[in-house]
Amino acid sequence: MTHKSKKSWLTLFTVLAALLLVIPTFAGAQTTQAASNNSSVKAIQKRGTIKIAVFQDLPPYGWVNKKGKLRGYDLALARQIAKDLGVKTKFVQVNANNRVDALKANKVDIVLANFTVTPERKQEVSFADPYMKVSVGVISKKSKPITKASQLKGKDLIVTKGTTAENYFTKQSDITLQKYDSKTQQFNALKNGRASALADDNSYLYAWVKNNPKYTVGIKSIGPKQYIAPAVKKGNKSLLNWTNKEISKLSKKGFFKDSYNAELKPYFGSEVKASDIIVESK
Repeated sequence: MTHKSKKSWLTLFTVLAALLLVIPTFAGAQTTQAASNNSSVKAIQKRGTIKIAVFQDLPPYGWVNKKGKLRGYDLALARQIAKDLGVKTKFVQVNANNRVDALKANKVDIVLANFTVTPERKQEVSFADPYMKVSVGVISKKSKPITKASQLKGKDLIVTKGTTAENYFTKQSDITLQKYDSKTQQFNALKNGRASALADDNSYLYAWVKNNPKYTVGIKSIGPKQYIAPAVKKGNKSLLNWTNKEISKLSKKGFFKDSYNAELKPYFGSEVKASDIIVESK
């Protein structure tokens, strides 16, 4: 064998040896990744519990009633999902600003916290099919109503961090935003006169002003029409596919209309109709 042949065989041997080392490592990584998907449908059913991110300070979507029980439109869906999976629920309280982080850190399996679908959020999480329609609204005092966007110029506007209202009004000029961590904080700030108006999803602003008649939803809709949907961690196709089938099934059965009548209608004024909120079944 010539020196050149020996060199060629040595090079080939080195490459094969390297491949033998890489393949088991790659296979092991794949196995580890599969095993770490603790939010797959099989993993959830095996442990017997699904961890669901919800609001607990946002009536009538997710809130604690006088008896200390969690109620709301999102909670009704959460309990139905757990029932149809055959597991118990573990509710994890979140605020608007940490819903994505809760999924990424595996603190929850699914988010049902009035989560609006946006292009930015689609980069971070996977959304299932929507179950509710929404757009941004603006409330202000009836004595000093703000009924058009031009009236917000040069004024302070309250928003919650991590919401579509914050995202929309950040892009508008000549409006100073006061940003709060929770819904409770933002509404308290409005009551304390810290700003001229507050912007948030219009659907629960209707509910809030019904209980706070000194205020009005002066701007009923601003910005793009959007949708509320469940969200799961990126790459969790198992739970995503199951949730899409569940939303479709529940919609056809009239679950969302029944839930609207039980959880939302009593808190809305007459100007809100079920068709304004519910996404029709496909």
